[in-house]
Amino acid sequence: MITTLLAFFFTLGVLIVVHEYGHYRVAVACGVKVLRFSIGFGRVLWRRQPRPDGTEFVVCALPFGGYVRMLDEREGDVAAADLDRAFNRKRLWQRTAIVAAGPIANLLLAVALYSAAHWIGVDEPKALLGPPAASSVAERAGLRAGDWVRAWSDDGVEWHDVRSMTDLRWQVTQSLLHGENIDLLASDRDGRGQHRVTLGLAALASSEVDAKLMLKIGLGNPWSEPVLGEVKAGGAGAQAGLQAGDRVLSIDDQPIVDATQIRDAIRSAGAGASTVPMRWRVERGTARLDLVVTPRPMIEAGHRIGRIEVFPGQLPQMVSVHYGFVEGFTSAVSQTWQMSALTVKMLGKMIIGQASLKNLSGPVTIADYAGQSVRLGLAYYLGFLAVVSVSLGVLNLLPLPVLDGGHLMYYLFEAVTGRQVSELWLDRLQRGGVAIMLVMMSLALYNDMARLLGLQ
Repeated sequence: MITTLLAFFFTLGVLIVVHEYGHYRVAVACGVKVLRFSIGFGRVLWRRQPRPDGTEFVVCALPFGGYVRMLDEREGDVAAADLDRAFNRKRLWQRTAIVAAGPIANLLLAVALYSAAHWIGVDEPKALLGPPAASSVAERAGLRAGDWVRAWSDDGVEWHDVRSMTDLRWQVTQSLLHGENIDLLASDRDGRGQHRVTLGLAALASSEVDAKLMLKIGLGNPWSEPVLGEVKAGGAGAQAGLQAGDRVLSIDDQPIVDATQIRDAIRSAGAGASTVPMRWRVERGTARLDLVVTPRPMIEAGHRIGRIEVFPGQLPQMVSVHYGFVEGFTSAVSQTWQMSALTVKMLGKMIIGQASLKNLSGPVTIADYAGQSVRLGLAYYLGFLAVVSVSLGVLNLLPLPVLDGGHLMYYLFEAVTGRQVSELWLDRLQRGGVAIMLVMMSLALYNDMARLLGLQ
């Protein structure tokens, strides 16, 4: 819990500082007097002002944001000697650059973070597929449990290597959002028997884009050998005679080829009003044994499931994914661009009802992912920071009056008409923008709570 909280606040701190520093640095470069650089809102906890007439740097009690306050005649009297340093007196291109600098700083940070993560390298699950769900896109395409996806193509001519399961899921998501099919080259897990399949993603409705996207397509958990791990003493599995190292061949006469099937069968056996004994066939050394396993019912996230206190399967096979200096940087630029486009597409689809609003996430989900990524290692955390930095940069470019993108829309109006937006309309638009942001924040927080309680 402490790791999660520290990771969350560090994440917020880094992203806020970089965003506001973008505004601050360009404002100073354009000759604008910056009165205050604030991290957070509310009561001031720490203050520093290097020069009496210089910028005041503060850290405040509420860490959810920050601001750069500049000299501006619209917010108070300005001495005649300082008029040329007032924000509102600057040329249109300068004001535009100052406002755009915050989101741009976040996008540049994402490039740097992705680059560092690529250079460090990460261990990711190999693109070995678990059993596709019945009637899923992957099953209809002919993919089976244990298939190793080696390459992908969007035109059937130019092929790209699939580095890991994460890489595969990313490419599939991109193709789905573009409404395009994707071709895959797959082999068995030993690299033999290569075959080509086409995932018919174009036939999926756009509304299918949500947090459970990969399960619907049929690319769920990576393949895991159906060999039992730890068997807890005194648990239902141990009492039935199961031992660590047993290879599960079948459950209730259904062949088992992947550990996910074991997990699903156990949970389902305890889901009814009474638990159902299960007939297991396992291989132990050279012997084959038939055992009866009766799960114990438990309540998880409001649902009744079965448990036998056995780790069902081995960890997925991992591959090391890392890049050279130039390739890591160019890949980071491409990934930042693709993630930005993906974010815009998803927001657009949610607005017009073509994607689920369940995709909106708030501080609880961000904190959870921050904690998880820290525990996985530095490269994972840097990648997570990059994703959030892209999201923050894109979100701030939305044309909402309370965001940087709203101010850029004002400047676009000024560039086209030659006059600034009136104070009356500024006030009305500001109120509307605040209302929209409150709705978005409330929905994101609701989604967080629903995920936490297992309702999504």
